Amino acid sequence: MEQQSYHISCYSEYDVLKKVIVCQPQYMTIRSMINETQKHYQAEGIHIEKALKQHDAFVQTLRNHNIEVILLPYHKKYPEQVFTRDIGFTLGETVFVAQMANKVRIGEENVLKQWLEDEEISYYNIIGHQIEGGDVIIDGDHIFIGLSNRTNQEAIEHLSKLLDKQFTIIPIDFHEKFLHLDCVFNIISSEFALYYPEALDNSDIKELQARYELIPVSKEEQFTLGTNVLSIGNKKVISLPVNKKVNQQLRDRGFEVIEVDITEIIKSGGSFRCCTLPIERKAGANFSSE
Repeated sequence: MEQQSYHISCYSEYDVLKKVIVCQPQYMTIRSMINETQKHYQAEGIHIEKALKQHDAFVQTLRNHNIEVILLPYHKKYPEQVFTRDIGFTLGETVFVAQMANKVRIGEENVLKQWLEDEEISYYNIIGHQIEGGDVIIDGDHIFIGLSNRTNQEAIEHLSKLLDKQFTIIPIDFHEKFLHLDCVFNIISSEFALYYPEALDNSDIKELQARYELIPVSKEEQFTLGTNVLSIGNKKVISLPVNKKVNQQLRDRGFEVIEVDITEIIKSGGSFRCCTLPIERKAGANFSSE
């Protein structure tokens, strides 16, 4: 069988999504409470069968929109594998493999590396400095990186040395209890971004307001990860049905909101963006028809 050749390209969070890496939540469990959401749902726990059905529906939704879905193998020792966004990120035409901060997640990145090597895809492995993909957001030649307890300044400096000079890195401070930057800020088009005002510094908010129309997310819908939507191109956004205010604000601005229920999965602290690692978006096609 002829080996498939993958084109690596990702210059935004909103160009037409063509290929994405995911992992089924086969062994998903709240094992060591590594974020505030898990603390809230610790007693309730996660219903694996329900989580799997919801994830399958999400994957089918992606495929229905002509997106190639790559399923990484799951392992019992990695309960957080469903959140493939964190183990790596694509910037321009390069895949970067992250270094995980929390010990319950260390090793997940090796599954990604094995797949990349099997497919003969070159990558940079960031070793020695902690960084996770949930803190990395790209828009053209600007890369926003959240400084958190998962991503440190040393990693940003490390990444800066590896990147082509065409990219400008913009660090963003946010309250660390919100885990990753994409839980409080997410760019959904060249004009619009979702944000949770209480998590960000005023200086950063002003800088972001100069670039985007910021759509505020309420405290209640931040908890249900209203910012953590997935843009798939052509102003189409996958979002949770429970986040009614966010969805209406998006529709008011001309977005097509595709509602998919993964409320069992978000009990562990991540939603659609967290569950996806894009490796190819069709640049320049974000508002055109296919």
